[in-house]
Amino acid sequence: MGRRSRGAEAAIAVVVLALSTACGSRLPESDFEHRDRGAPSAPADRTPIRVGIITSATSPVGGNAFTGPRDGAKAFFERLNARGGVDGRPVEVRECDDGGSGVGNSECVHELTDEERVVALVATTALDYAGAARVSHARVPDIGGQPIGAAYDTYPHLYGIYGSLAPRDGTTGWDGKQYGGTEVYRYFKREHGARTAAVVSYNQPASAAYARLVERGLKAEGYKVVTEQVDFALPNFRAVAADLKEQGADLVFDAIDTHGNARLCEAMDDVGAEVTAKVTNVQNWTSTVAEDYKDSPRCRNALWATGSSRNYEDTDQDAVREFRDATKGLTTHSQWQLEGWAAAKWFTDAAKACAGQGVTRACVDDHMNRSQGYTADGLLIPVRFERLPEPPESRRTCLSVARWEDGRGWISQGDMNTTCFDVPQLSYQP
Repeated sequence: MGRRSRGAEAAIAVVVLALSTACGSRLPESDFEHRDRGAPSAPADRTPIRVGIITSATSPVGGNAFTGPRDGAKAFFERLNARGGVDGRPVEVRECDDGGSGVGNSECVHELTDEERVVALVATTALDYAGAARVSHARVPDIGGQPIGAAYDTYPHLYGIYGSLAPRDGTTGWDGKQYGGTEVYRYFKREHGARTAAVVSYNQPASAAYARLVERGLKAEGYKVVTEQVDFALPNFRAVAADLKEQGADLVFDAIDTHGNARLCEAMDDVGAEVTAKVTNVQNWTSTVAEDYKDSPRCRNALWATGSSRNYEDTDQDAVREFRDATKGLTTHSQWQLEGWAAAKWFTDAAKACAGQGVTRACVDDHMNRSQGYTADGLLIPVRFERLPEPPESRRTCLSVARWEDGRGWISQGDMNTTCFDVPQLSYQP
C-alpha cells in the first residue's frame, strides 16, 4: 500500500527527460550535424509477446463451464493486436485445455512455461490447478486467474482476479485457513429486510463443506437458517421446494451446479414457493438464463447475482461498452468473459510499463506487485495484494449486485464502488 506504480515512475522519467531537453545544449549545432550519418538505426523489436491461457475447456463439469475467461481474454488481445499490440509487438496467445484434471493441468503448465516460454499466464480457469506450485517456482506471473481452488491464496507470482490479503508464501491463507466476509448476507438483510435464508447442497463433501460456510456466514448476520440437502445421484428437489415454502424462506443460497439450480427453480415454481431472491454466483451470471431456467419463470425473475466486477450489461460505461463491442460475435455473454477481458488488460498494462526495458517475466511480475488498487478502467472493484502477516478480523468490502429481469437481462442494483459494508472475516478450510 502506498507504493508508487511502475506507470508513475515512467511518467516521472518522461518529465525529467522533457526538462533536460528544454534546458538545451551549450554546444554548437554543427557538432551534431554529421554524427553517425548513414549509420542505420536499430530495428524496432516486432517479435510477438507470448502469453498462455490454461482452461478446463473439457472437464467433468461439462463443456463451456470454464471457457468464459478465456474467450474474454482472447477478444481483448485480438482487439489489442488490431490496434498495434504493445509498442508495436503483437501478443501471441498459446492455449491449453487441461481437461479438468490435475495431470492435464501439470502438462499444460509444462508445455506453456517450459516449452512455449510464455511471458505470463492470463485468465487461468482450472478445475484442478495442480501445476500452480510449478508456475510459482518458475516465477511466471499468472495474472487475473479465477480462484476456483486455493492456489491464488497460496503461492507468490499468482495474482487472482479478486486479489489476496494472504502472505502467499507456499502455505494456503494463514496456517492453512482462508477467510471470507459476510457482505452478501449483509446486503440482503439491509436492502431487502431478509431474515430467513435457506442453503441447499448435495450430500457430497465439497458441496456440503461450502454449504456449512454459507450457513455460518448467515448466522453471523443474524439470519434464521434452513438447511436442505439432496442426494447427488437422485435429488428430490420437489421435497426441498415444499419445505422452503413451509419455512417461509426469504432467500435461497446453494452449493449445487447449474443443472441442479434449474431443477430446483422448476420445483419451486411447481409448489408455489416464492422468495425475495434466489442468489447465485458470478459463474452463473450469464445471458443464457432464459434458456437455462425456461421452465421456471417465477423463480427465474427472482435470480440475483453478486460479484466483484462491473455488470457486463452496463453499456453506459465506456469500458463495458468496449468489451461488448469487441465480443459482439459471441453467441452468449457472461460476467466471466468480462473478467477474462479485464485480466488481459491487466497483463497488457504491465507489458506496456515494461516495454522500455523489456517485456520479461521478472518485469511483469514486479509491475503486478506494484499494481495496488487496480480496476481495469473501472471493470473491477479495486484489487489489492497486501501479504498481511495476520488474517483481518473485519474488512470493508464492496460488491456488485444484479437482478435478472425477463426482456431486460441483468439489471445492476446500485454502484459496486459504493455498495460497501464493514463485515467480519470468517475462517474456513479450503
